[in-house]
Amino acid sequence: TLEMDFLGNQPPQVSELATFTFPTFRIRHYMAQIETPYISLLAGQYWQLFGWQPYFHPNTVAIQGVPGQIYSRTPQLRLFHVFRTAPVNIELAGALARAPQRDSMVPDGQAGVRLTFNKWRGLRTVSATGTAVDGAAVGVSGALRSFSLPEFAAMPQSAQSTYGWGVSVDAMLPIVPVEERKAGALTVTGSFVRGTGIADYYVMQTGGVSNPALPLGQAFSADIDNGLALYSRAPGGGAGPLGTVDWQSFMVGAQLYLPPRGLIFLSSNYSQMDSDNAADFGAISQVYNQSRWADVNLFFDPTPSLRLGLEYAWFQQTYVDGVTTQNHRGWLSVLFLF
Repeated sequence: TLEMDFLGNQPPQVSELATFTFPTFRIRHYMAQIETPYISLLAGQYWQLFGWQPYFHPNTVAIQGVPGQIYSRTPQLRLFHVFRTAPVNIELAGALARAPQRDSMVPDGQAGVRLTFNKWRGLRTVSATGTAVDGAAVGVSGALRSFSLPEFAAMPQSAQSTYGWGVSVDAMLPIVPVEERKAGALTVTGSFVRGTGIADYYVMQTGGVSNPALPLGQAFSADIDNGLALYSRAPGGGAGPLGTVDWQSFMVGAQLYLPPRGLIFLSSNYSQMDSDNAADFGAISQVYNQSRWADVNLFFDPTPSLRLGLEYAWFQQTYVDGVTTQNHRGWLSVLFLF
């Protein structure tokens, strides 16, 4: 499977003109899957097993991932098997995934179990385009990762190590079940996540944390993705011990399909994130430890291949020094489905 788009990373400080008229090409998914009656193998870049992505993703007009949403793809090697019965399917999976540290010798370990209820089915839309009738499902997944950073010095002579972990509990539940697309269908989604050193499972989520400054303008390089494992700020100045940044998040959403035949539908989502130790890392005026986000979406399918979407979204962040910032945004999309 090969899937590509034009939403790749742009250079820092790039202009709006360059962002939208010269977008960067990227590969979203590039993987192969082999299935057998006993065990199946997936190898390549695909959705992270953590969070059982994308089965539990919400419905938004905005390009995902949105604040508080587990949303990430990575190179991985995954083994899985689905035990199929008439009332319920049980999927067990384990994966070794790319570590978030360039010098890491240990890949991420992920595992999970998902139950899909075949006779309790509902209408839902994943992201802005993936409308389907699917079985209700509950999933639990976990991740364990290892970090090894150089000692906090301009010319380090040794290393310090620590661990990160995460647990995600997800659900998709049809409140008004249906067997086909029609008006009256109502479906809810939900996700609860807790862990430490897991910021990269979200999109651009660091909390603004950073390592302390070395004296005399010296530079410290740790070869690790931002917001995961850092040296804390010592009370009297300088660097404290190596630690990981804690995050807890939850997201809930609902989708309601209206006449005629569910061609018009509404959705709304709410998420929040909290960290109990982000204040220990970096300048307090730049670190936030709370975020709140909500949106309301209206979709209309005038033809089977054309979808119109309108969204209002509100986003709030609270910084360690007590400052609160807010953003209000409207979004209109015209989508061609094929």
